[in-house]
Amino acid sequence: MKRKFTTAALLAVLLAFSITSFSQDSASATKPEKFVTKHSIKIDNKIINYTATAGTIILKNEKDEPVASFGYTAYTKDGETDMTKRPVTFSYNGGPGSSSMWLHMGVMGPRRVVVNDPLGNGPAPYKLEDNNYTILDVSDVVMMDPVGTGLSRAVGKGKNADFWGVDGDIKSVSTFIRNYVHDNERWNSPKFLLGESYGTFRSAGVADYLQETFGISVNGVVLVSNVLDIRTLSFNPGDDLPYIVNLPTYAATSWYHNKIVNKPASLDAFLNEARAFAFGDYAVALQKGDQLSAEERDRTLNKLVAITGLSKDYWDKANLRVIQPQYSQELLRSEGIAVGRLDSRYKGIAQDRLGEYAFIDPQSEDISPAFISAFMNYYTTELKVSKEKTYNTGAYSFPDFKWDWKHQRSQGLFGDAASPNTAPDLVNAMSNNARLKILVLNGIFDLATPFGGTEYTFDHMGLDKKLKGNITMKYYEAGHMMYIHNESAAKFKKDVSDFILGSLK
Repeated sequence: MKRKFTTAALLAVLLAFSITSFSQDSASATKPEKFVTKHSIKIDNKIINYTATAGTIILKNEKDEPVASFGYTAYTKDGETDMTKRPVTFSYNGGPGSSSMWLHMGVMGPRRVVVNDPLGNGPAPYKLEDNNYTILDVSDVVMMDPVGTGLSRAVGKGKNADFWGVDGDIKSVSTFIRNYVHDNERWNSPKFLLGESYGTFRSAGVADYLQETFGISVNGVVLVSNVLDIRTLSFNPGDDLPYIVNLPTYAATSWYHNKIVNKPASLDAFLNEARAFAFGDYAVALQKGDQLSAEERDRTLNKLVAITGLSKDYWDKANLRVIQPQYSQELLRSEGIAVGRLDSRYKGIAQDRLGEYAFIDPQSEDISPAFISAFMNYYTTELKVSKEKTYNTGAYSFPDFKWDWKHQRSQGLFGDAASPNTAPDLVNAMSNNARLKILVLNGIFDLATPFGGTEYTFDHMGLDKKLKGNITMKYYEAGHMMYIHNESAAKFKKDVSDFILGSLK
């Protein structure tokens, strides 16, 4: 999920400035702020003049009392007079507890940090360039920072804990969107949501909440590195589903690192084989549990070796079940290397070569300094945000940060004992808005939110057949943040732009 319960979270803590200047009792904190600058960019050989607005909007409770100062950065194209024809896309990362900095500087904003994917980047200086992959030519963009991240803080009668949970987060993000739409007279503009990782989990709830509470029907939702059902990631005892949905990504990773004997030339064909086995014979074998015969077990073991490259002995000792941190540590253990979680193309030194689990994420370790340094410099120099303001790249700098995973709509007969799931929210939103379109972007080498889990979730949502055609799946030969890979960034731009324009027809 996004972004980041890895070393990047610790890095964000270390690099975040002091939060003490944002006292909840501060009178200035209950007033909206704006830092406005003018810019231009050439996108596909066309000059786009735009206005950047960085600032805060005040959220209020039912008694009209301030409860949160919500930070954002908006990019709006100059010269547009008919806002009914100008889309606006609201975008955020995940975590939960991450600012929007990653999408902002990776692909959505008009400026982009240059990284050497998937090679090492090292320390500063880092390069910032105009982003030809931004969608600013087809849509205005509002980068949102949930409470505890960016400039966003609880104020007045609010407490940070009010916003640090599934339902509180959905409500606050939806309320910000409603307030932004109202303040900027965008009620009649086409509206899109674009979230990454936990941001996809959030988007399903926000799309429904906006419609049910504020009467705002969004035109489309872009799910980047999707997870709607946390069960697919959890590896809970006795639950075989996570092993099944992760296996195709294990196969893709092993193929990439040349650990497959007689490696097929076609990755697509190999993944189709892996899918068929994962959701077929492998799923059946796991469901049989201790009733699996010796012959069936041996046949399953041999196939697991063939599509992952891990040894038969390892799979046997694991009882056919290998969780993601074990796989990341084991695949290249003989080389003293661990593969990444966010992007399994990345490799890093396994400091504990006898360890069972990979506790580092090589991609996160590598790109986080570049993103954080480039963004902090950009924010205060080009966007002219006061250096007195504190931008938190993550809520992890708050010692009391803790997420409440309860979500009423995902509850079953035993209440909040159920794994959180916002797929029902998306089903409700799509059922009540039959024109709502969904674009799902999957990184093939993403071990954080594996594509098999997304495919399983959408196949089990129970959508009316007439609505299935509103869902489009796209795949990238990259990881969780597929846009740091230049070829994938170009595809990302085309896929999202085509989706927005197509949804307006």
